[in-house]
Amino acid sequence: MKFTIAYDPVTRIEGHLKIELTIDKVAGNQQIVDAKASGGLFRGFEKLLIGHDPRDAQHITERICGVCPVAHGVASVRAQDDAFGTVIPANARIMRNLVNGSNFVESHILHFYLLAAPDFVEGPAMPPWQADWKTDRRFSKADNDALMGHYLQALTMRRKADQMTALFGGRAPHPPAYIPGGFTCTPRQERIDAFDAFLDELIPFIQNTYIPDVEFLAAKYDDYFSVGKGHGNLLSYGVFDLNADGTSRLLARGQVVDGSRTPVTLDAANITEHVAHSWFAGNSALNPSVGDSTPENPKNDAYSWLKAPRYADKPYEVGPLARMWVNGDYQNGVSVMDRHLARAYEALKVAQAIKSWVTELDPAGPVYTQPTPQTLVSGVGLTEAPRGALGHWLDVDGDGRLAHYQVISPTTWNCSPRDNKGVPGPLEEALLGTPIENPDEPVEAMRVVHSYDPCLDCATHVIKPGKKAKVFRM
Repeated sequence: MKFTIAYDPVTRIEGHLKIELTIDKVAGNQQIVDAKASGGLFRGFEKLLIGHDPRDAQHITERICGVCPVAHGVASVRAQDDAFGTVIPANARIMRNLVNGSNFVESHILHFYLLAAPDFVEGPAMPPWQADWKTDRRFSKADNDALMGHYLQALTMRRKADQMTALFGGRAPHPPAYIPGGFTCTPRQERIDAFDAFLDELIPFIQNTYIPDVEFLAAKYDDYFSVGKGHGNLLSYGVFDLNADGTSRLLARGQVVDGSRTPVTLDAANITEHVAHSWFAGNSALNPSVGDSTPENPKNDAYSWLKAPRYADKPYEVGPLARMWVNGDYQNGVSVMDRHLARAYEALKVAQAIKSWVTELDPAGPVYTQPTPQTLVSGVGLTEAPRGALGHWLDVDGDGRLAHYQVISPTTWNCSPRDNKGVPGPLEEALLGTPIENPDEPVEAMRVVHSYDPCLDCATHVIKPGKKAKVFRM
């Protein structure tokens, strides 16, 4: 029997996500045959930035999210550096990387242990782990208890990573140190030593606990290497500049189509945002450099406050798997388990890199280049948040104020609705074909959803209650 169920909100993610699933039997097997992902809140940040001094943007956009605010600061100052033609000192480049890298490590540990593992690991018979679904539990009690012990260790390790962020960033979350032209912090030796000491604890945890736990999970649930592929298209803007002009990065920029092992170049001019099924005005597919975010709710055929970003008119998955794939570090496959493994391996790669970079800081060197503010200029800031590709686009008017600002966050890519051609977003496509043992406890679907680590805080932000409205179909 074919039927539709909805889960609203999906828990253990940031923000409000609704998943609507249609389940039917195919060749005798009960599975998902249709899926819709809906972001339930309107993002108003682009609108409220208009008229501001550009230097306000990094501080305001960091408030888009409390889990990965650092990347928004990076994207915003990169867009301003691009607009004003500013080249930042090496110390500033390194400290931007250190603070962003610390947030990557913290977020990856958070995702696996606190957000994704409870889909597989049974928690204690007490809040906040109750009520717990019992469908498809495969670990022995001893293994389950060991994993829960690591869950508690992860809480401590997350805190240490946040402390690293605050050492150079000033605080966590929302570090104020990112400014156009460089960084506000000076790399004093005591900060360098404290940062290095935290890594001496975090790296062994990643190597000896986090990665083995993910590999153990992947071995126990190896059928999930065949679940949740989606379209197989992967995209990365690249992150962690290794030189002044950003032509060399720890994690490369590029994109692949349908799981190709050969990445190709990426051109931001090929990015468009479709809104036919989004609660935004219009139906055109526009590049964010000229796009707008004017809300329109109600709207025929719309079901999400997320737009539908596309690259060359194709849906793309972003995130750790995409970055590691484009970089050539992990190309096993595109699935639920591949996402978890790639994220764990990336956590180690980033932690080891920032361990090296912190020694390159020069306590006596400059941290700031005075930008030359200009009018009637545009800038683009492309980077990566822990969850994937993040871009900020801005225009400065004749008075030196922001005339236009657009943000495409990672979850907008991954959890997008259907585009103007009716093609499902990456998560929607990945859910198709997922077997469902018990529709009352569709843990299989949640495993697919959580493998993307959705952050609806980044994708949607503000809602204004309004009068009841009706949409009439003509």
